[in-house]
Amino acid sequence: MVFQLPEEIVFPKPELADPDGLLAIGGDLSPQRLLTAYSIGIFPWSSEGEPILWWSLPQRLILFPDKAKFSKSLLQRIKKQEFEIRVDTNFQKVIENCASVNRKNQKRGTWITSDMIDAYIHLHELGFAHSFETYKNNELVGGLYGLSLGKMFAGESMFYLQRDASKVAYYYLLQFALRHQFHFIDCQQVTSHMKSFGASVVKRRTFQKLLEKSLMFQTMIGKWEL
Repeated sequence: MVFQLPEEIVFPKPELADPDGLLAIGGDLSPQRLLTAYSIGIFPWSSEGEPILWWSLPQRLILFPDKAKFSKSLLQRIKKQEFEIRVDTNFQKVIENCASVNRKNQKRGTWITSDMIDAYIHLHELGFAHSFETYKNNELVGGLYGLSLGKMFAGESMFYLQRDASKVAYYYLLQFALRHQFHFIDCQQVTSHMKSFGASVVKRRTFQKLLEKSLMFQTMIGKWEL
C-alpha cells in the first residue's frame, strides 16, 4: 500500500513501505518536510513531471567512516595534491552537475528534478545541505552533495568531469566525518560502486536504530570547512 500524504507534515511508519521501499506519494519539498523525512529514514526520489515519491528501503547501504577503503592509486593521486578541495563554496554548481551527468542504465538527470535542485539549494542556504568540491586549475571538475542531521550524512549524488575527481571529494568527506565523529554515511541504495568503498548493507530496522542514535547529537548547521 502506498500512502497519499496530507498537507500536514507527517509520514506513515517507514516499515509500512511496499516490498520495493515505496512508502508514500505527494506532499512537497519544503525544508520542514524534507528534514522530517530524513529524520525517520525516508527520502524523496522521483522523475521530472511526476508526483513526489517517498522511499524507505528494506535494505540500506551505509558506510562507517572508519571502515572506508580507497585504492592505492587514488591515495597516491591525493598525496600528489593534483586537486584542490573546497567545501560549501559552490553548492548550486555541484547539484546542477550531478543532475546533468550521464549515468549507466539511467536516463540523464532522472531523479534530480528542477524542484529537487531548488529544494536542496534552500536546505544548503539553511545550513543543512553541503557540498564537497574538487577543483583543478581553479575549475570545478568533480564533487558531491548531501544532507546532514545529527551525526549522519546522507550522500545524495556525485559527479566528475575528470577521472577520480568525485572519489577525491568522497575521500575528503570521509576525513571530515572521521574528524567530527560522524556515525555513518547513508548511501541509500545498494550499488557495487559504493560497496567498493567499504559500504555495507543493513536491514531497515538496523538503519533506523543507527539513525535514532545519531540524532541524539547536535547537527552541524551552517557552512562547513575542511
